[in-house]
Amino acid sequence: MNQTPDGRWSEFRSLVPATRKWAYLDNAAVAPLSSAARDAIRRWSTAACDEGDTAWSDWAQGVETVRKLAATLIQAAPEEIAFVANTTAGITLVAEGLPWQVGDNVVVLGNEFPSNLYPWMNLAARGVECRRIAAPGVVVEVDRILAACDQRTRLISASWVGYASGWRLDIDALAQAAHRRGILVLVDAIQALGVFPLNVHKTPIDFLAADGHKWLMGPEGAGLFYIRREHLERLRPLGVGWNSVVHAHDFARIDLNLRPTAARYEGGSQNMCGVLALGASLKMLAQFGLGPDQSPLAQRVLEITDLACDRLASLGAVIHSQRTENERSGIVAFDLPGRDLQHEKRRCLEAGIVLSLRNGWLRISPHAYANDQDIARLAEVLQQPG
Repeated sequence: MNQTPDGRWSEFRSLVPATRKWAYLDNAAVAPLSSAARDAIRRWSTAACDEGDTAWSDWAQGVETVRKLAATLIQAAPEEIAFVANTTAGITLVAEGLPWQVGDNVVVLGNEFPSNLYPWMNLAARGVECRRIAAPGVVVEVDRILAACDQRTRLISASWVGYASGWRLDIDALAQAAHRRGILVLVDAIQALGVFPLNVHKTPIDFLAADGHKWLMGPEGAGLFYIRREHLERLRPLGVGWNSVVHAHDFARIDLNLRPTAARYEGGSQNMCGVLALGASLKMLAQFGLGPDQSPLAQRVLEITDLACDRLASLGAVIHSQRTENERSGIVAFDLPGRDLQHEKRRCLEAGIVLSLRNGWLRISPHAYANDQDIARLAEVLQQPG
């Protein structure tokens, strides 16, 4: 695209129809569908109505194309990518699939989203301890996570970006330090993937889970699970079904010969419509520069959130998110001292501004399609007496 940066982001904005009505600053909750994803759903539904299962092979080929696209996004092999219904499903594959021993432990942050806590807490019945690190503020340093580990720690599970505070964890440092101790690393990437680049050759995480309905701008119910190839035989397959085996379409042959790829975890029939729509958004994001080693989208998101922080601070807001270079993200949590935040959220919605209230703070999370006018609209509403 031979355009000025402003022209590029204006084009991106034109592909997000919700921006015609809303100052949409809530991608960390549920992003609006891109027009690319919408069109993919329309094509699928039209074919499903008009052609029935005669179109199935075309959809299946499309799903494999999306698998390759998702793999390219993080510099993985397609054989290391599985499609899952959501982030919880990906985390559960690891939580229930690892060969735990009584006395083992897993280390997590205490302020994680519930999806990255409950699967580990549920291991207590198997004699596995879930060590939750207290995280009273927004700063989460790698050394603090490592300090909670010992010789029985088998895995660290951490969010790349914290859903409430927006803290962006140094997953490169975490993975390298954990591996020196023989500890596996799972990354909940739902609040970063789609904006920040990730190359799993350079950042040697073991597992990754991310639903597609936030920064990847796909529909709910279609997400990604990454497993490093060397762990395929370590992780016990769950939800095994007809699609888990090498001879998946030979239904009369009953032989539990599992696929030698991450697809073994997909079990049965897939959410083809959702995966194809997710693929359309992945392709769109790639066209705007999202790749495994660089992402103009990230720079744009950081620019727009920096602008938002400046405008909010000028109104007397207290910014709780860390905004130093390597820790900032697309999430900004803030407070308006002396004001009813639930009321302020309602006022914003009535004025056409979408944001969230999380953990006692207002939270904005603009994607790269957001513009200066969206931030000005937010500031104008918040500076008016409510």
